[in-house]
Amino acid sequence: TKIYGIGLQKAIQVRYRLGISGNIKIKELTKYQIDQIEQMIGQDHVVHWELKRGERADIERLISISCYRGIRHQDGSPLRG
Repeated sequence: TKIYGIGLQKAIQVRYRLGISGNIKIKELTKYQIDQIEQMIGQDHVVHWELKRGERADIERLISISCYRGIRHQDGSPLRG
């Protein structure tokens, strides 16, 4: 299972801090462990909707200044190739 904005290094760091094995599956976690993970991610990580909002604001800025990337976003065309 993936969480938007959580990469491999952050996942390993959270797992290490909480003392959770790398071989355990999510369905095997206890409710307490899940709550600990949510709390740790929530206190020092930007949640997914804030990341999406920031990305959208960046795209809107590119469109408003009519730069090449903004025009490509507006047309739905590829930006890199």
